[in-house]
Amino acid sequence: MSQLNILEFPDPRLRTVAEPVVSFDEPLEILVNNMRETMYQANGIGLAATQVNVHSRLLVMDVSSEQDDFMVFINPEIIAREGQQVHEEGCLSVPGIYANVKRAEQLTVRAQDVTGETFEKDLTGLAAVCLQHEMDHLQGKLFVDYLSPLKRAMVKKKLEKQRRQEVS
Repeated sequence: MSQLNILEFPDPRLRTVAEPVVSFDEPLEILVNNMRETMYQANGIGLAATQVNVHSRLLVMDVSSEQDDFMVFINPEIIAREGQQVHEEGCLSVPGIYANVKRAEQLTVRAQDVTGETFEKDLTGLAAVCLQHEMDHLQGKLFVDYLSPLKRAMVKKKLEKQRRQEVS
């Protein structure tokens, strides 16, 4: 397994809409394992393939505090949603930035596992937030898109400043 490079906002590749996964093979398993390692190494709870410059409809997540509930969703689609919640979100592609985003409180997702088997899963709370956040990535959307243009510009400036400080 190897750790993958996570793209950071405003990298234009984060805006790429992911294509459906059609081959359920060994390279897909390797990608899933590499994404798992990358997510855990970065102390994240979710990671979409788009964030590692693979434009396939694939995401991984684990919202457990013990990192023992790893989930893979391939070609996910939300088939039911209910309620609303506001949750402070962060993102591995927008490091150090957090903002409140309104999402569905409960949802049902239909997806495939790494073998291509279709399944449905009900998610609530943080798991529902995480899945919706990662699915946005598959559509080329970031959580900062929910912010006002002014706040988004401030985020961009803050990240640019952080990068300049890291270089010097």
